[in-house]
Amino acid sequence: MSDRDTKQPSDDLPESSNHRSRSTAEQISFIIASALLVAILGIVGYLWVSDRNQDPPALAVSSHLEPRQGKYYVPFTVINTGGETATTVQVIAELRINGEVVEGGDQTIDFLSRQEEAKGAFIFIRDPCSGELTVRVASYTAP
Repeated sequence: MSDRDTKQPSDDLPESSNHRSRSTAEQISFIIASALLVAILGIVGYLWVSDRNQDPPALAVSSHLEPRQGKYYVPFTVINTGGETATTVQVIAELRINGEVVEGGDQTIDFLSRQEEAKGAFIFIRDPCSGELTVRVASYTAP
């Protein structure tokens, strides 16, 4: 039997490839990449858990009257003080004189995330001071 017949397949490879150690730059890069991966997974997990414990939307509306050019503008602000997002938020305004609705309107706000506010305005022909004006959130949809 010759040397050629007893040779192992791994004997043909250079010795440095069998037991190659990582350079310092490779080790640092690996540590940084691993730390980033762990941080991202931790943040995603935290957000997933915290989103499950949020309060439902809590919508509040405020308004005031501004007479302009013979019309009565009622600017309003809707804010979501709850924890979850509300979509398709419907705001309605009604002017009642002697118990009867004489003017009204409604507006839809597409998207209102937590702590977000949206503004709009209703425009009336009759003076809201001559009756009872109501501006309120009528409904919303949970996404």
